[in-house]
Amino acid sequence: MRTDTLMRDPTTYRILGAYFRVYRTLGWGFLESVYRRSMVVALQEAGARVATEAVLPVHFSGTLVGEFRADLIVDNEVIVELKAAESLAPEHHAQVINYLKASTFERALLLNFGPKPAYERLVLANARKDPVPLRF
Repeated sequence: MRTDTLMRDPTTYRILGAYFRVYRTLGWGFLESVYRRSMVVALQEAGARVATEAVLPVHFSGTLVGEFRADLIVDNEVIVELKAAESLAPEHHAQVINYLKASTFERALLLNFGPKPAYERLVLANARKDPVPLRF
């Protein structure tokens, strides 16, 4: 995918629209699972295809060494990691960067349903990493 396309894309804008809709409606203080289910509803209403708890493999030297579960994958393009924390922490950012490193996805959103809405958009182009097969 071209870098300019990675920097601006309608999928992440649609996800952010759903995020702010859910945040305005529910506010903060619920469990992450409530926000995840609400995001699925909001995204599907916006016309997005959403996979939840998608298993993505982690390889090292060609060997499967583990798996992680992405909270959401939207339109088979963007990993969405949800948090319900006081604020986003460096380990949340590192978690999502590692998800991008381990997968063929190039974009991710880290969304926090804390006292103040907060999000980070992360991009890691496939040209900078080794592709690995995905299994859903």
